[in-house]
Amino acid sequence: MKLALLFSMLFFGTNTEVVEEQLLPTKLRITVINGLGNFVKGASVSIYDNEEDYRASENPIATGLTDKKGRVTFKDLKPLSYYVEAKKDDQNNNGEGVLTSKLAEGKINKVNTVIE
Repeated sequence: MKLALLFSMLFFGTNTEVVEEQLLPTKLRITVINGLGNFVKGASVSIYDNEEDYRASENPIATGLTDKKGRVTFKDLKPLSYYVEAKKDDQNNNGEGVLTSKLAEGKINKVNTVIE
């Protein structure tokens, strides 16, 4: 009986750890395109968790540069809505869908934004 209890505790303890390790991080993949629908490589993208910081361009949660397909991916995010600031040279996404919907936890959430 004691052996069965010990085995059960070990099994369920290990099983819980495996389940926790299998949880996927919440990600946000942003694709930046221009007014013609072309991918924008090298655009600076920042995300904010509140409107005040977004409007002041202060305290971003994360920043990154887009790749040749206009994409940047942010990892290990909380399942919240985020304000997106994208810019390159004299172009930006002001007024072009700057707030994401609430991110789905454990998924790759995808958003497009247009800079002009």
